[in-house]
Amino acid sequence: MDDDLPRPRGDAASRLAGESLDSYSQDELMARIGLLEAEIGRIRRHHAKAADSRKAADALFGSRSPD
Repeated sequence: MDDDLPRPRGDAASRLAGESLDSYSQDELMARIGLLEAEIGRIRRHHAKAADSRKAADALFGSRSPD
């Protein structure tokens, strides 16, 4: 639906890294760490899946030669 819209500049991680943490309580900071660790796990799983797909494509079609 919104796939044709341009992406906002920067990425979510960059925006999070620039956010002040001063107003967060210790509990809120720990909750945030938990959410970020879960997101890192999700990204790692997606990366591994993409790498497996790439390996399968390389095995089927041959790897691309370096430019």
